[in-house]
Amino acid sequence: MYHHSGSVAQQAAGSPTGLLDPRGPATEAILFQRCTWCGTAMYHRVLCPVCRGSDLRTERSEGVGTVRHSTVVHRNTPAARNVSLIEMAEGFVVRGRVMGPPIGIHSGDRVRLSTAKDPVRGEPVFQLIDEPYRAWT
Repeated sequence: MYHHSGSVAQQAAGSPTGLLDPRGPATEAILFQRCTWCGTAMYHRVLCPVCRGSDLRTERSEGVGTVRHSTVVHRNTPAARNVSLIEMAEGFVVRGRVMGPPIGIHSGDRVRLSTAKDPVRGEPVFQLIDEPYRAWT
């Protein structure tokens, strides 16, 4: 199957194999892939989920996103913790943890990346950008 591979300049901008390229500054950031054929952003994929292209370039996320779903998990942990799906500004979704009380994290809350890789679980950790005032429910 043939897929458009983009220009030479686009190929040099990212990893030619589509795998995440860890090189670059030592700043905390989430690396994701973008398909050079259709422009879809994705997190940790080998093929594009839209066009099935394998020509993916690695990009660095700005680290700002929105909570799409959050749940509280009680298993395999001494205390309750939250697991959230975060839709990043670049258009991909990543699973991570939002700091704060698990009951206080809701869909639609804006978050910013705090740590790209939690040392215990290896998942990204986010913090709330602004804590909205909520009525008692």
